[in-house]
Amino acid sequence: MYTVELYLRVRMACHVEGLSQREAASRFGVARETVKKILRYSEPPGYRRRQPAPRPKLDPFTAIIERILVDDRTVHRKQRHTSKRIFDRLRDEYGFTGGYTIVKDYVREQRRGQREMFVPLAHPPGQAQADFGEADVVIAGVTLRAHYFILSFPHSDAFFVAAYPAATTEAWLDGHNRAFAFFGGVPQSILYDNDKCLVARILADGTRQRTRSFSGLQSHYLFEDRYGRPGKGNDKGNVEGAVGYVRRNCMVPLPRFESWGAFNDDLVGHSRNRQNDVLRGHRETIGERFERDRAALMASPPAPFDACDKQGTRVSSLSLVRYRSNDYSAPVAYGHQEVWIRGYVHEVVIGCGVEIIARHPRSYDREDLIFDPIHYLPLLEKKIGALDQAAPLVGWDLPEGFATLRRLLEARMGKAGKREYVQVLRLLETFELDALHGAVKDALRLGAIGYDAVKHLVLCRVEQRPPRLDLDVYPYLPRARVATTAAASYMSLLSSGAP
Repeated sequence: MYTVELYLRVRMACHVEGLSQREAASRFGVARETVKKILRYSEPPGYRRRQPAPRPKLDPFTAIIERILVDDRTVHRKQRHTSKRIFDRLRDEYGFTGGYTIVKDYVREQRRGQREMFVPLAHPPGQAQADFGEADVVIAGVTLRAHYFILSFPHSDAFFVAAYPAATTEAWLDGHNRAFAFFGGVPQSILYDNDKCLVARILADGTRQRTRSFSGLQSHYLFEDRYGRPGKGNDKGNVEGAVGYVRRNCMVPLPRFESWGAFNDDLVGHSRNRQNDVLRGHRETIGERFERDRAALMASPPAPFDACDKQGTRVSSLSLVRYRSNDYSAPVAYGHQEVWIRGYVHEVVIGCGVEIIARHPRSYDREDLIFDPIHYLPLLEKKIGALDQAAPLVGWDLPEGFATLRRLLEARMGKAGKREYVQVLRLLETFELDALHGAVKDALRLGAIGYDAVKHLVLCRVEQRPPRLDLDVYPYLPRARVATTAAASYMSLLSSGAP
């Protein structure tokens, strides 16, 4: 290939000095055809093929390859043909005798032509995108899979992130509440994928039938919802990029926190600190650009949306209520009755009518049993024989004084002592454990072993008055002093001649 320097000298000689092509060819020692080509181009144009290179072995099979690639569009992406698999089929099924390299190059060329193209988009202020990501995290010493909610603003690249044990309906709802509170307003519209927690069904005309919970959220905040194409995450590329950014910058190394609350406090700090960054292609910080988003936000309602999943069910004969494959206890008085359940991110609330009858910490295991022992005490008082085998009482960590009280009650009264012990435990339906524990210790100190005494003592503690069981607080009462009988005194009675 001739250099640019030769092109310059030949073109100067012909166009400026007036040499003919024959003379220039003689001077520079090149062919006349080369001089003619140099005069057509300012610099070496490189090799130019007039027509595609012939592929005598592959050309009869290109239609088969193209058909395979077209059919692959309708199957799962992990079950599509590789170049090696196409080569094997051509060889085994169609008698192809060529090499693997020409097949691989042709498949790569065809797939490059099938790649999707995108239109650059402009994002006006006040429009947001939302999604969930996943990463591992250590909470209270246990490695768990965290599902983190992100709401981002493409105009400014500001985002908010919060982590949850699972990407459930209530997590979606709570994430919106937290994000709107963080940004100080509600976006005009939010772009989503077609998550089943949000979209119950995609109708034939492409419209989305929202889930009941998500419709309630949207009715509360009045933002517009928009959706990407099914399976096309690039339709909401800004939040997808934020998901990756959070995973790389907030989840490496493995986060370690004592609770989900502490983890989320740290993530809020990341969301706030990032607003000081200046991204490539911009001169303003994210926070400065977000001011335009903030001006376009709608005002938030006075109170946040009740971020919970609501269901109705019935209490079983074991006084259990099933929610998301786990069983939670309810007071035995509500056995076989219709109740409602509200599942929050970290709590399950059970109610009957307008009354809340039980609260439990949320379990994300499967087929778990979550008991409140107090729910079963009225039934155990009647069925006292089940006391030692009652599953709700297994693992109930009561202070040591309760075990001492039970031992003394059973030693004094037998089976009736067990029932009286359960009656003492039922005082937890009204009083706090600390107050009852203090009353039990007072009863043991005074030797007043019984339900009535413990109840009296706990009432005195709550009302801050002295108990009537301790005579030391009544100094004005006369005290009976009984001395030990002396033998001399007894003999004096005999000698007196008393009948």
